[in-house]
Amino acid sequence: MKTEIISTGAGDARITWHPAKKPRLVLAVSHGAGGGIEARDLQALARVLPGHGVSVALVEQPWRVAGKKLAPAPKTLDVGWRGLWPALVTPGLPVISGGRSAGARVACRTAVELGAAAVLALSFPLHPPGKPEKSRADELLGSGVPTLVVQGGNDPFGKPEEFPAGSFELVEVPYGDHGYAVPKRAPITQDEAVTVITDAVVKWVGSLG
Repeated sequence: MKTEIISTGAGDARITWHPAKKPRLVLAVSHGAGGGIEARDLQALARVLPGHGVSVALVEQPWRVAGKKLAPAPKTLDVGWRGLWPALVTPGLPVISGGRSAGARVACRTAVELGAAAVLALSFPLHPPGKPEKSRADELLGSGVPTLVVQGGNDPFGKPEEFPAGSFELVEVPYGDHGYAVPKRAPITQDEAVTVITDAVVKWVGSLG
């Protein structure tokens, strides 16, 4: 594991690398608007994917590195992501642009511009809770590259059945909320829910060639 600080137009970002021994791809994933790279899905991907030939770069946006508690406007998030992208492509491998929640939106908005090989959208916030009329589907549909959405079955930001038809793939994490937490009464354990995520991503990255 290696950590590096990258200067961007939005401040210093931080990348924590979990390298594969013989990598063929890089998966760069950032956090959401209210959390960090300690999220259960990001940590699980960092543990599992290197064993499948994918180096994982866990990205902390500048606002998080600076110790702020709330994310800035989407445009500022995009500035930070653009600024750290050169460090992600330095290994010379195709890069999958990814993130959870707000980070997924950034990945979708910038994928074509940055030359991402694909997009991994974890808990894509299709709309604010209780406001389905304020859809962000255009960001997802406009990613322009192969895209996988991994969505909790009970995500208040958009349940799987709320998503429009599109060229993206969608995998449901049964009973999961926006952080993929499942109720104790659910017929699936928390560990099993996380395995749904990692299994889906491993299968998908294997299909990317």
